[in-house]
Amino acid sequence: MTRDIERLTTMDFPNRLATLRKAQSLTQQALADSVGVHVTQLRRYEAGTSQPTLDVLRKLAVTLRVSADLLLFDQDERGPDEELRLQFEAVSLLEADEKHVVRNVLEGLLLKSQAKRLALLGQ
Repeated sequence: MTRDIERLTTMDFPNRLATLRKAQSLTQQALADSVGVHVTQLRRYEAGTSQPTLDVLRKLAVTLRVSADLLLFDQDERGPDEELRLQFEAVSLLEADEKHVVRNVLEGLLLKSQAKRLALLGQ
């Protein structure tokens, strides 16, 4: 499954949409009916000549059983790298008070980094 997701995230939106539709064994007509658009409009999405609205994107994600992020974003375009992702997953298993400590440390590091950048811009 991870390999399939990696392959999908290297595609552009129109190809990603068509690939996901075919993986669900849906025709263009069936997907169009499910999300409430005309089949011609869905063909435009898959051809890359038109972009869906936010509401249609949500319906596409629900129908195709994927996140909207998977539909929209390329690999590494959004979210932390793999190493940080694993650490964030581990943090999600901590007790509430431990999560609070992690948030405070992270916020402090981010503020420190931002201050450094602003100081460099001011020079």
